[in-house]
This record gives sequence, C-alpha cells and structure tokens, in this order.
Amino acid sequence: MGGVSTTRSALGALGLLVGVYGAYLLLSRQDLDQLLSAAIWLAGGVLVHDGLVALAALGLVALGARLLPAAARTPAAVGFVVLGSITILAIPMLGRFGAKDDNATLLDRNYGLGWLGIVVLVVAAVLVASVLRARSGGRAAGPATGTDVEGDPS
Repeated sequence: MGGVSTTRSALGALGLLVGVYGAYLLLSRQDLDQLLSAAIWLAGGVLVHDGLVALAALGLVALGARLLPAAARTPAAVGFVVLGSITILAIPMLGRFGAKDDNATLLDRNYGLGWLGIVVLVVAAVLVASVLRARSGGRAAGPATGTDVEGDPS
C-alpha cells in the first residue's frame, strides 16, 4: 500500500508543479484585458455548467430512473456523460464556426456524420452493457471496491 500512496503523492506534486507553471505562463504573458477576458470566460463556463448542464443531467437521471429497467440505468448514465461531453466539444465543428470561404482546409470534413457515428457506437455499447447486466442479474462487480455498481455488497 505504501507504493500507491507514494505514487499518488508524486503525481499530485507533479500536477501542482504543472499548474503553478501554467499559472505563471498565464500571468506573465497576458495583459490585464486578456486576463479579465479569460476570467469572465471561465466564470461563464461555471455558470453554464451549474445552471444548465448539471440541471439537465440531473433531470435525465431522474427520468431514466423512472423509465429504464435497473440493468440499463448505469450504462445509460455513462452513455449520457460520454455523448454529452463529445457533443459539447463538437459544437464548434458541427456549427462550422470558424469556417472561411477562402480556406477550404478549415473544417473540411462532414463532422455531423462523424458525430452521428460516435452516437451509434455509444448507443450500441449502452445496449450491449444493458443486456449483459440484465443477464447477470444487474449486478456488475465494481473493480476494486468489492461492491456491485449499485453499492450493495457482493
């Protein structure tokens, strides 16, 4: 167990050093207007997450808890998180923000089709995981806790 603790401490220290270096770069290479703009952007991200994304996630979880069978709830929640994250990251490409008529190499793919392919793969994985959980009685063992995914002892 000492090795895990030492590794975690080393990774934590490394993360702290990288964060301090990033803060130094941010503060030393930007003027006040750029820092203020970054702070507003970050605050806006927190507000959008807490005011919209988190509430939508909680609403979907509550709806899923009522409508989905027990074996499908965890896979559906994972699928929602994956698709939500991918969709948010893909919004600039899906909306073709930044495309320029004089540069055909920018946004040169059918990103909607690529996004749809990922949706199909994630939905298929959710369905397969739901079927496997249903066949095993809905009790998929947690990796290192000795409890199933629902929190009951194995």
